[in-house]
Amino acid sequence: MLMSLPMYAISPPDVEAFASVLRDKLRRLGLHDTPDSLSWPQTLLAHWQRPDLLLSQTCGFPLVESLPQVQLVGLFSYRAPGCDGFRYRSFLVVREEDKGRYLADFRHRRLAFNSTDSQSGYNSLRALVAPLADAGRFFSEASATGSHRESLHFIQQSKADIAAVDCVTMELLKRAEPETLTGLVVIGQTAAVPGLPLITSAQTSPEQLAILRQALHEIAHEPVSEPLLIEEFTEVPRLAYGVIALMKEIAQSFGVSELTLQKTA
Repeated sequence: MLMSLPMYAISPPDVEAFASVLRDKLRRLGLHDTPDSLSWPQTLLAHWQRPDLLLSQTCGFPLVESLPQVQLVGLFSYRAPGCDGFRYRSFLVVREEDKGRYLADFRHRRLAFNSTDSQSGYNSLRALVAPLADAGRFFSEASATGSHRESLHFIQQSKADIAAVDCVTMELLKRAEPETLTGLVVIGQTAAVPGLPLITSAQTSPEQLAILRQALHEIAHEPVSEPLLIEEFTEVPRLAYGVIALMKEIAQSFGVSELTLQKTA
């Protein structure tokens, strides 16, 4: 079976330490077919669809759009500004020279985003700019950077002017790599939605799922969770993520299906 935690891996050693403790808990609780090492997949969507996936963390947008077959285990809440219980949001990040501006002031300017299948970097912002768009267009240019970290670099290097960045990622970077935020400020935020879902294969049995949830409840309160900012584990129904599909529908109702994809990193 496979286990991965790819989404907030700002510090891989902290993720590996967390996974090691989680692995021991799962085995003590009776789930002995637990992988000896954490997977670091290069192609996430294919990985999340594996029938032997025991546990991984995805984004809410792929969960809604592309992963109907997986089981939702639950989600973590995090100790980070911008989080509201198990909900999180993105911050709108710009250079200090644009401090005091509003999102509307970035019409016809350049966007950096991590990927089109990202709730935090793309879908949430698409819903936010849709009412401001002109004939379905708002930004003059949009660069797919591959990660929130790289989107911040694009703004620092004046390759882009604005990005929506996951608030948990922002806090992890502030602690581990503060230089990635040098010269940048926050001018706004997106709406809050349920945080990044923890998933397992459809082949995972009800008994295995119950063990996963018990272990995740327990580990959320242990010291190994603190460097990852994990605060609680919560079980939620898939229906809770319906707001993400609604955001896409809202954008489309304003004629905004994409954020003017004219350039890639």
